[in-house]
Amino acid sequence: MKDIAKIEAVSERLIRLGALCDSGFALAIHIRYTRPTILYRTYDQAWIEHYSERGFMLSDPVVHWGLTHVGGIRWADLADHDPQGVLRDALAHGLHNGWTYAVGPQASRTIAGVTKTGADFTESQRAEVAQIVDDLHALTEGFETFTPDTQAALLALG
Repeated sequence: MKDIAKIEAVSERLIRLGALCDSGFALAIHIRYTRPTILYRTYDQAWIEHYSERGFMLSDPVVHWGLTHVGGIRWADLADHDPQGVLRDALAHGLHNGWTYAVGPQASRTIAGVTKTGADFTESQRAEVAQIVDDLHALTEGFETFTPDTQAALLALG
């Protein structure tokens, strides 16, 4: 796939994901050694700062689950694995109906945390989120071999 087409394909999928997740999402693509190659976040800045200031990544049950599983899980189902109260704080910051989807091998995992207002994600919406994340995982495979301009353009989409 040509570089411009790849950038457009990633952009289109991020727009679709944003439309499904009106209260935001975090997408850590190709996590290697606990660091994502690409990170896209659309959560409110107040939550991003709160999360960072408290070092929540180290205790976030969503992250832990995504690093050790593939597939999807509702955040409510992780409540018993949240001694630091990350999910409680997320709710207090308006992140409702949380759902996480993880794909890829252990050495290059992609994890999406998605939220929306109103009703919980339907099965068809979860399937659409999963397909978008699968596509983004595939489209960005080999990121380190992309041209510097393509890398910069993909990173700038966040």
